[in-house]
Amino acid sequence: MSVDKSLTQQKERNSALIEVMLLAAMADGNVSDAEMEMLLKRIFERPEFEGTRHEELNRTVQTGLKNLASAKNLDRVLASLRDRLPGHKNRMLAFGLAAAVAFADHRATRAELGLLKTFQAALGISEDEVSRIIDVVERGESLAEALGEPLERLYAEVMVLVSAVDGRVKEAEARSLVESFAADPVFKTVDPQRAQEFVSEAVSALATEGLPERLKVLSQGLSTHGQRLKAFGLAMKIANASGHASGPELKILELFQATFGLADDEVEKIRKQL
Repeated sequence: MSVDKSLTQQKERNSALIEVMLLAAMADGNVSDAEMEMLLKRIFERPEFEGTRHEELNRTVQTGLKNLASAKNLDRVLASLRDRLPGHKNRMLAFGLAAAVAFADHRATRAELGLLKTFQAALGISEDEVSRIIDVVERGESLAEALGEPLERLYAEVMVLVSAVDGRVKEAEARSLVESFAADPVFKTVDPQRAQEFVSEAVSALATEGLPERLKVLSQGLSTHGQRLKAFGLAMKIANASGHASGPELKILELFQATFGLADDEVEKIRKQL
């Protein structure tokens, strides 16, 4: 994917996140100062908006207001949001941001709660996920806690990143990836449908956020040394699935080693176990 296309997708995602918050703020017809303060606070705490200039952010907010004002009905708005929010994590984030704005006055109005239910249905957020997000919002904590990704999802992303790094997924790599899902104990609770979702979400996250951001997420999510060793082992297995790793695959393995803080002798041990 070209840099220009990736940047365009990031901007579209960010504009959708802002529009979700604006909708929540406008739900009861009265946008309070507390709601606007919460909107800005949540924007500035999220890595998705890191590096965005104040002028650009202001333009995005103004454009979002115009888009919502000219929209013919809510169904079209929701369809547009779904298109610009690829992957379940982005949609969970959107719901969380909307909930944060709705509860900015310490209680959500009936209109705001109704809109949150509409968002939940349109974005495919489960009741358990809603409960977790609302709990974090009511405590005034960062949404990062509610958006924590399961280890299996992170392990899957490591494998996907290796598979996609040279621009194509070789047959042997695809077969090794599927075999890992089927045979590796870390995926014993992951059914085939969820495994496919993990792969799709990883591809989407790479396209919209870029490799540096995803490496940061993996580093934060895989917090123990054992988890990082396991992830690196899965990555190396995929890279060597066709007999030997390509140049780009060796490069990303080096990035994983540096990101996860693995010693050379640990990497060599994993290599010998393949």
